[in-house]
This record gives sequence, C-alpha cells and structure tokens, in this order.
Amino acid sequence: MTRFHNPILTGFNPDPSIVRVGEDFYIATSTFEWFPGVQIHHSRDLVHWRLVGRPLSRPAQLDMRGDPDSCGVWAPDLSYADGRFWLAYTDVKRFGQSTLNGASSVTLRDFHNYLVTCDRIDGEWSDPVYLNSSGFDPALFHDDDGRSWLVNMLWDHRPGKPRFGGIVVQELDRSSGALVGERRLIFEGTERGFTEGPHLYKHDGWYHLLVAEGGTGWDHAVVMARSRNLFGPYEVHPDGAVVTAAGSRDGALTRAGHGDLVELADGTPWIVYLCGRPLPGRERCVLGRETALQPMRWDEQGWLRSLTENAAPDPQPPLPPLPPAPWNEAAWDGDFCEGPLPPDLQWLRTPYPDELFSLSARPGFLRLYGGETVGSQFRQALVARRQQHFRYTATTRIEFDPADFQQAAGLICYYNSTKFHYLLVTRDGDARQLQVMTASPDEARLGMKTVVSALPDGAIELRGEVDFEKLRFAWRGEGGGAWQSLPDSLDLSILSDEASLPGLPNFTGAFVGLACQDMAGTAAPADFAFFRYEPS
Repeated sequence: MTRFHNPILTGFNPDPSIVRVGEDFYIATSTFEWFPGVQIHHSRDLVHWRLVGRPLSRPAQLDMRGDPDSCGVWAPDLSYADGRFWLAYTDVKRFGQSTLNGASSVTLRDFHNYLVTCDRIDGEWSDPVYLNSSGFDPALFHDDDGRSWLVNMLWDHRPGKPRFGGIVVQELDRSSGALVGERRLIFEGTERGFTEGPHLYKHDGWYHLLVAEGGTGWDHAVVMARSRNLFGPYEVHPDGAVVTAAGSRDGALTRAGHGDLVELADGTPWIVYLCGRPLPGRERCVLGRETALQPMRWDEQGWLRSLTENAAPDPQPPLPPLPPAPWNEAAWDGDFCEGPLPPDLQWLRTPYPDELFSLSARPGFLRLYGGETVGSQFRQALVARRQQHFRYTATTRIEFDPADFQQAAGLICYYNSTKFHYLLVTRDGDARQLQVMTASPDEARLGMKTVVSALPDGAIELRGEVDFEKLRFAWRGEGGGAWQSLPDSLDLSILSDEASLPGLPNFTGAFVGLACQDMAGTAAPADFAFFRYEPS
C-alpha cells in the first residue's frame, strides 16, 4: 500500500489542531456541547490514530449547562513548549442570531477563552486560566525568542460591520498564563470573509498566518498570509486558498477548511483540516465534520503549496515516510462493567455525570436516571457515541418499568434538540408502550407515534439499522426470537449540519445512544445491559 484513506478521524471530529513532540503526533478536536471536553488522538505514523484523552473533565475546567446546541467547546488549540502541553479553547455561552457579514442588526455572542496545561498528554490537566472573550478560536504561537502569543478572531457585533472582524494577537506570559500588553489587529481577512481559526508559524524568517475562511459550509477554505513582522502587514498567499473544495457538494471530501500545520522531523509539511462526506445524491453530511490530512510543500518563494490540483482535498494521499505504527487495542465489546464510562461514549453538558448515570448501582448494567426532556440544555440523561459509518446497526437491551407517560427510555439517533429519532419505552394507562418520537427541521415539528400499544413484560431489545439516509427501528422481547421491524423508514439525513431550522448553529454530527427521561422529576431509572454499534 502506498496511499491511505481520508478522513483519518471519522465521524464528528472537527477543527483539528496538530502538534508533533519527538516521534509522536497529537490532534485535538472540538467537542461542542459533549462532555468531557476536547478529544485528543495520538499517532506515530499519521495514519493510525487512537483516542488518548478528553482533558476537560472537571467542573472547574468546564461546565456547559445551559450552553445552546452547537456551542460549548470550539476549536481547541494544542501546542508544546517548555516541556509541557498547552491547550487553549473557547466555551461558547450564547450564539445569538445567526447573521451574515455586514448585517444591519446587532448580533451579541458570549465566548470565553481559557488555557490549561499538562506535562503529559494523558495526565491530569490544570485548572483553567481565563484569557479573554473578544472572539473565538484562540491559538498559541511560541516564538523562537522564548515569547508566546495568543491569536484569536475578533467578533464585531456592531450593525453594518463584518461580524468576523479579523485576527488579533496579544502576548502571553508563559509563567502565569496571563495576557500582557495590548491586543493588536494583524489581519482583516480576504474577500472570502468569515476569517477565523487562526494559527501562526515561523518558517525561513517569515511569520505565516493560517486562517479558515468562507464559512463552515460548502465554501470553506484554508487561507494563508505572511509577513516579516509578527504584527504585519500580512501579504495574502498568491493562490488564495491552500486547501478548499469550494463549489463542490458531491465529492468524496467537501467542506474542507479550518486547518493546522505540522512538520515531520525532515521538515516536510503536512496539513490537517476538517471536511465533510455528503450522502450519495444528498447535500447532507450525517457523519458531521471530520478530520483529514495530506502532505504539502514549501515552494522556492517560501509559500506553502498543495500537491493537488486547485488545492483540492485528497481522499487518498501518499503515505508519509514513517514506519507503520498500528495500535493493538481491542475495540469496546458493548458490555458494561464497573469503572469509567467506555471511551466510545460521551454525554451532554454537565460536569456532574453521577446525576445522570451509574455503572455501579447495578453491576453489569448502565443505569440512566430519568432526567429532563430529550433535548434539554441542562440535565439530560443521554449517553451516546459518534456515528462513524454510513451503514451500521445499533442494539441494546433495556429493563425499564415506567410508572406513567412522563417516564421514557430507549435508543436514540441524535444530533441536537431539534433533530433526532427516538425509539422509546413508556406507559399509557395500564400498558407499557413503544413509541417513536421525531424532531425534524424539515417539517419544523416534534412528532410522536405509538408503534406498539402493549409491550410484553420483561426486558425489551431495541435496534436501529442505518443505511445511508434511511433508518429503520425494530424491537423484540426478552426471550430473543425474530426482530419486529417497524413499518416506516425514517429520514436519517436530518441529523446533519445542512438540515436546520433557520438561524440555528449546526456544527456537530450524528450520534447514536441511550436516553432516559422522567418529566415528573423523580429520576426513575432505566437499566441497559449492553450497547452495540456494528458497522455494516
């Protein structure tokens, strides 16, 4: 094999930031409202990656209760200096109304930027140092003179102004983590607009600024500029974008943008960037924004250049000149045992998981305590994993005896509070029932349908089969036997960025998992014996 397949991090893994420390490579990606915050993957050959940690795991580091959908942790930046790792990140508290550049109205948003550090990538990360709230996408640049600088995009809420007001820089005191001096505007972006995701590098005496532009949709792009002085002026790259699939809505890799650079030991540059893979014949990416990687080159004039025609993302790049280093780690088998939650799984927003679930209350089961309504932005008992394949089967066995119609639990395919398909066990009168609840932005409604009016006693097994844009639920009783498929096929394509109610943020991807609600507030539990995710 002389080539590998993109994306390298499949499913919802956007906004990659990459760093090399010796022979090891690490990528940090955004987690938005999913807890714990930030995913960090590790590789030694740029091809095989494993999850090594989610560093924002304590209330002191991150509390996203009340954060709107697709807010929370945006664009973490991972760097290494003075023998330790540095991680800057944004916690978005308010998205506000979504408006384009130069809109006539005021657009208020709240995003707070923080910094944590650790001497080990998989260690206990520090409590956060507050940095600023002037804009999102903070990133650190450690200059060769021993000084460090924070760059971030500048948010301009004023009527008639570009919302994305450019890139600002301010010095960071490494000893305290505090910002010092004044911030300076160093780059106002190009005509593509939406200038964000900045990273600074130094190469052959030039300061190179990399930014994301064009928005996070089909016109997304990685754009570069350079200057002899940190504070500019910056000359825009003669090619404009160095990676983009702008204009393409049906390629193997689309929506390419928001990148970061790393150099191998021999000086060869490689770029990581986010991308999307549309459903065949549908302009919807249910796998969310994923992470891809490909080689670049420095030309004779000192500009970074793509190896592909028109700076296109490469679905099958050449292998890097590194020894193969696959990880010999067994995948989770779907069974539950005492200890931490299996690493495949995350939950939403709260840093207090004991309020939501337990792996010790009933050994061998995941117990979910009925929480707020499905889609709540505060205390929702929902534990799920990323959808990483266009075709998969998810199954679980649930033991749950709801007291009334306000209690429900089951299997859910979930994007956010406005987009999900939920196969749930509940009660109506004297009978346990099986219902399907669907939130669809295409229909702008939340619907619920009873599909089995009287379930048998005992445990119930639930199944979801996904075949690209189609989802079909099924169930069977405790004794096994044949699956009872529900007659209707559901539209899975609504679990994508591209399907949306007007004005809402959509930056994540589809999940599948387990949920439990008790709208009476008594925290009635549901016990799940296993949760299996099997690619087809």
